Amino acid sequence: MLESIAKQYGFPENECTLQPFGNGLINNTWILNYRDDQFIFQKINDSVFTSPSTIAENLHQLHIFFKAHFPDYLFVNPVATVNNDEMFFLQEIGYCRLFKFVKGSVTFDTVANTDIAFEGARQFGKFTKLLSAFDINKLQITLPDFHNLTLRYQQFEEALQKGNKDRIKESEASILYIIAKKNIVDIFNQIQNNPSFKKRVTHHDTKISNVLFDTNGNGLCVIDLDTVMPGYFISDVGDMIRTYVSPVSEEENDFSKINIREDYFQAIVDGYLCEMKNELSDEEKNYFVYAGKFMIYMQAIRFLADYLNNDVYYGSKYPGHNLIRCNNQLELLQQLLAKEELLQSKVSMFIAQETPVS
Repeated sequence: MLESIAKQYGFPENECTLQPFGNGLINNTWILNYRDDQFIFQKINDSVFTSPSTIAENLHQLHIFFKAHFPDYLFVNPVATVNNDEMFFLQEIGYCRLFKFVKGSVTFDTVANTDIAFEGARQFGKFTKLLSAFDINKLQITLPDFHNLTLRYQQFEEALQKGNKDRIKESEASILYIIAKKNIVDIFNQIQNNPSFKKRVTHHDTKISNVLFDTNGNGLCVIDLDTVMPGYFISDVGDMIRTYVSPVSEEENDFSKINIREDYFQAIVDGYLCEMKNELSDEEKNYFVYAGKFMIYMQAIRFLADYLNNDVYYGSKYPGHNLIRCNNQLELLQQLLAKEELLQSKVSMFIAQETPVS
């Protein structure tokens, strides 16, 4: 494999080393060392991204825009091969690409403090704000219907009809709760027909590990842009709320550890809105907390539908794993709903203030 990769970039194989890197769930990643330089080498998972060329085209278009309008922004673009390709196909590997490793940069797997939460939210907000003049029609859809809650609910209903009957019976309480909260889907349907909600360049995967920081904890840029597509702000804000505000992830089976950390929510508000306050409409701002409900509810639905369909998508490390994941998210949703009014007041208070200098 190393010989084939090195040949694509004109690197002598005997001056290169390759070692696995990171814990990404979708793409396979390695560190490629060549002389004094380090690179990130990735194999695209074409079972998930069925048209990898759309990813390459999106990154190319974004690179052109940033280079022309914001040349000082750190945009991590793939390294071109000797044939000037930013993505290539190798028979023994698949679709591949190479990025220059940003020296002095670090990433975090968890949101350990509010400063990290603030910087992460600010970087995702900055990314969308800088691209406010970008023509979203130039972006390809890399994952069709990725955050289409209407479709996800339909898939849940299909799982109720065709899924494992024993698992359906076992999951009755979770099923009834999801059905009872279907108004979250109804609101999403209204948003899609509301001219106050604008489709923007949206990252769609705003976990903290997709932000590069310097060694002093300052945000540098966002990375892992494979899911960048036109979308609503609720996708990015919702995913941050879902993954930042609780001290534990969806893998936690002790639900007593799940809680809404109000100071972390405030950090998301401060970070994202210090960049996006003037970009969002007044009505969009009123749906900041809804964004969290939207993403948490959708993830619960996806976990439960997969459980009812015998764990065909997410897989399962132990019996009932996806049901535990679902119920974890439903617990988080309940706690968010209990604090909804308080949390939205924090958004309103920020909006009433003068916009901080970003």
